[in-house]
Amino acid sequence: MNSLDTRAVQLADNLAMVNGRIRRATDAAARATMPALIVVTKFHPAADVRLLRGLGVADVGENRDQEAAAKAAEVADPALRWHFIGQLQGNKAKSVVKYAHSVHSVDRASLVAALGKAMAVQQDLDGRDALQCYLQVDLAESAGGSAAGPGGRGGAAPSLIPALADAVAGTPGLTLAGVMAVAPLGGDPVAAFEMLAGISAALVRDHPAATGISAGMSQDLEEAIAAGATHLRVGSDILGPRPAVL
Repeated sequence: MNSLDTRAVQLADNLAMVNGRIRRATDAAARATMPALIVVTKFHPAADVRLLRGLGVADVGENRDQEAAAKAAEVADPALRWHFIGQLQGNKAKSVVKYAHSVHSVDRASLVAALGKAMAVQQDLDGRDALQCYLQVDLAESAGGSAAGPGGRGGAAPSLIPALADAVAGTPGLTLAGVMAVAPLGGDPVAAFEMLAGISAALVRDHPAATGISAGMSQDLEEAIAAGATHLRVGSDILGPRPAVL
């Protein structure tokens, strides 16, 4: 068995293990459907993305534009959905909209404006579908902290979400998909994701189609599923540790 075959078997085994966890957590939460799995491929080569695609993976996540853009071009699979999940600078918007199906880290009005401007140009060029936008919420309050304090993982304060949602919904080329968050460091993920579920419910009252909840990673996907997550972002439990730099 060559190294590529060995890696394919490893990825298949890890993927099956994670899907088993998702299935059991979905059953435990008495949910009718499993949430979507986004396999986070940051730091891993395009060859891994191709292997994952062969295993039926339809959604991958990246958090650095330079790496994501290069991989998307190398893999060149129009049926594969690329999700940008990292903090995004406005000056990267033009690049991101060339390959990304969604951005899970929309956290400020200036980024909304940059993405809207970039999408207007890109849709004129190729008629691409609207960019799915998830509002990143800072959940540090759930752990007794603040966005700028210990435990903060980025995102907009909950009080800013309604105005940010209106900005996305009012921008041509952007679709308000829902909310995204990362559980605070050292905090209780149950409390964090329950807080996120409440924020999502309030958002849906004003924007009924924005039902997405992007939450849950390798260490807390069960808690996220119990709280209603629709999209999970799992990397290390499928791909393993970050490859060594030679």
